[in-house]
Amino acid sequence: MHGSPARSWTLAELARAAAMSRTGFTLRFKEVVGVPPLTYLRAWRMRLARRALWREDTPVSVIASSLGYSSEIAFSNAFERTTGMAPRRYREAVRAS
Repeated sequence: MHGSPARSWTLAELARAAAMSRTGFTLRFKEVVGVPPLTYLRAWRMRLARRALWREDTPVSVIASSLGYSSEIAFSNAFERTTGMAPRRYREAVRAS
């Protein structure tokens, strides 16, 4: 998932990549990482998004696509749920500080 954040990962694909059952993979992942795999994936994507918004002038739509979101709106909604602000507002705020 780190190497391909744009890929539309499913739990089954992640478990298959680890040569485990979905249940076994989920339990082990949560034991080691502390959160379920798809929760971790969402957080990883948001970390990458925050970094891109801070360091780059890449359009939000391009960032959204590069992280596997089907639309800028879907990405913006997920980003706002995670950070409490829209991507463009986040970019302005971190660059102003």
